[in-house]
Amino acid sequence: MIGQDTITLAKKIRMHALKMTNRGKSSHIGSVLSMADIIAVLYGEVLKKNSKNPLWPDRDRFILSKGHAGAGIYAALAETGFFPIGWLAQHYACGSKLSGHISHKGIPGVEFSTGSLGHGLPVGTGMAYAARMEGKKHRVFVLLSDGECDEGSNWEAVLFAAHHKLSNLIVIIDYNKIQSLDTVANTINLEPFNSKWTAFGWNVIEMDGHDHDQLKDKLNVSVHYGEKPICFIAHTIKGKGVTFMENSVLWHYRSPQGEEFVAAMSELES
Repeated sequence: MIGQDTITLAKKIRMHALKMTNRGKSSHIGSVLSMADIIAVLYGEVLKKNSKNPLWPDRDRFILSKGHAGAGIYAALAETGFFPIGWLAQHYACGSKLSGHISHKGIPGVEFSTGSLGHGLPVGTGMAYAARMEGKKHRVFVLLSDGECDEGSNWEAVLFAAHHKLSNLIVIIDYNKIQSLDTVANTINLEPFNSKWTAFGWNVIEMDGHDHDQLKDKLNVSVHYGEKPICFIAHTIKGKGVTFMENSVLWHYRSPQGEEFVAAMSELES
């Protein structure tokens, strides 16, 4: 559904995710809210996809490496026609297809199951390399968390992608600067972050991860063989859209219940 209004889609993703984590008493709402605008732009305008034929060979591939925020992808897929919106009500329920960490099993539109951090980029790099070897023109997008960049497996893939000039590989980092238990700076400081990716041989572009105009302008990249892979460092706010969740480590694991859920829904609906 190319061209869908992305502002509206982002709002729907946030509201669905809040309801899903409330019903299932699950975690990671702050992580979903920080990436909702990125996901809305990808699924509303950027990705080549076909909801009626999810395995269309020419589709762009998307991997959510920060698999704990899977509720946001499920919401985006439902809103763009990959499966009925009614499925979302079963998120994190016993026996449901919609697991807390994203799964591809039985879910149209999900390319790869993730949850253990540091797996998405190596797999995405392999997909991009295979596409290059086969002369395919589709792009591979991988969305990472900032804390996930602590994992060494990512940096092996970063080296490999640059060496093989995988310009069909696009990494987006949800740089909300808070990971599971503390700030990124207090856990393992990533700065100078831009310089690290640049030194590894990537084109690096920083942007506001909540500005839809910037996201649309920058993420609509073409595949130019023989050039560098691209890393977008998207500066975001953990819990974006719900004032009392913003920039708070509490909402990495806390489940929105009771008065907090009502207050959050009221703010998103306004």
